[in-house]
Amino acid sequence: MVSRAQRTLFGEWWWTVDRLLLSALFAIVLLGIILLLAASPPLATRLGVDPFFFVHRQALYLVPAVCVLIATSLLDPRQIRRTCLIVFAVSIVLVALTPFVGAEIKGARRWLSILGFSLQPSEFMKPAFIVLTAWVFAEAKRNPQMPSTALAVASLLAVVLLLVRQPDFGQTVLIVAVWCALFFISGLRWMWVGGIGGLALTSLFAAYHTIPHVRSRIDRFLDPGSGDTFQIDTAIESFLRGGWLGRGPGEGTVKRILPDGHADFIFAVAAEEFGIILCLILVALFSFVVIRALWHASREEDPFMRLAIAGIALLFGLQSSIAMAVNLHLIPSKGMTLPFVSYGGSSLISLAFGMGMLISLTRKHPRLRDAGREYEPRGVEA
Repeated sequence: MVSRAQRTLFGEWWWTVDRLLLSALFAIVLLGIILLLAASPPLATRLGVDPFFFVHRQALYLVPAVCVLIATSLLDPRQIRRTCLIVFAVSIVLVALTPFVGAEIKGARRWLSILGFSLQPSEFMKPAFIVLTAWVFAEAKRNPQMPSTALAVASLLAVVLLLVRQPDFGQTVLIVAVWCALFFISGLRWMWVGGIGGLALTSLFAAYHTIPHVRSRIDRFLDPGSGDTFQIDTAIESFLRGGWLGRGPGEGTVKRILPDGHADFIFAVAAEEFGIILCLILVALFSFVVIRALWHASREEDPFMRLAIAGIALLFGLQSSIAMAVNLHLIPSKGMTLPFVSYGGSSLISLAFGMGMLISLTRKHPRLRDAGREYEPRGVEA
């Protein structure tokens, strides 16, 4: 046990973090390792590597991920903004370079090979961009003369253009949705709501008619007979086979033929082997993290803290919802990983970065120095 009387860095951290939020995140990570143990061996065998190759790699990625999460959770709001500014600047340069020097996988260039590891820069750009957006909107409240709307729109357009260039429409939809939510929370006029909604519909219409990749996915969603829907059909079959309690660990068969069973469709593998009950537990854990974070945001008086917490929570929640909805064929396929569950080093470490910021911003009462003044955020009594 860590004594409250200890004034060490870890002691202060332990008694000021939201331990329920932290516990829910580590529960999701633990379930992710268990599900990866179930989902990845068939793919590893097909590739001719050790059956637990993906599990070992994910465990290897967990070490820096945990370090990033804890280190980020020790930062104060000013340090978080500065860190996000650096991460965003580096990420946007790498994202701009990816279409030219990145490896092409499934028709897209989203990954860079660095020292033998594949890096997806857009994963790190997401949380940094959302926090910086929250900062811009918060500063607009303090200084109405600041051209925050123009700056926010310009940065969003730059990010969207770079992501569409790869192309990565899943990440584009996610970032735009969270950006719009922050814009709404910050108190935009209804005129802007209508304008943004109209622009989004126009962009979707234009993408459908000009980009074959987008048209194909939407057509296959609306009319399964119009193209190859093997992964979606197989995923739906896994839910039907698993029922409420599942077929048992290692007894699933769908994962043997599902190409992305360890990544985008791991939720379907969980349904077949462990049943809908476990899927509902996962949904409950994701929901708890989002609701708990939004509860913290609703109690914050500082505009930046409120918007940043809400933005990170929405980013996490929307990505989770999109990943699970794709598995259930509720929306067109977007190639979105399930946070802390799907295999992927870039996704895991970037999520740790985002959740580390969330834990930092929801800490109870560390004294913080922000914008040249010292204040103590309102906290929850132990």
